[in-house]
Amino acid sequence: QVQLVESGGGLVEAGGSLRLSCAASGVIFSINTMGWYRQAPGKQRELVASITSGGSTNYADSVKSRFTISRDNAKNTMYLQMNSLKPEDTAVYYCNSDITTTDYRRRTYWGQGTQVTVSS
Repeated sequence: QVQLVESGGGLVEAGGSLRLSCAASGVIFSINTMGWYRQAPGKQRELVASITSGGSTNYADSVKSRFTISRDNAKNTMYLQMNSLKPEDTAVYYCNSDITTTDYRRRTYWGQGTQVTVSS
């Protein structure tokens, strides 16, 4: 089995910063693209940022220049540094990973989500 565990969410004032982490564990052979998604109340889940195994990144226009995605392949961990947070960044943030397990099956896994609340 594979587990993705997020941490680092919380309550912060507008203009503040938070750093999210997503640690993958289990019968992992390799981790391909990883990403952060978010879902605000009443809205659809949206892609925030993604990073390939080679380090290529992609960001939603709304977070460019404020958020930075990174990963530590040795630790099977992904990070999201969020700066200059705005109230509209308030959402549940989910970790998403494309993982090949040791039986060579490849599928997408999701974390349980971590709440980020930005007060104005």
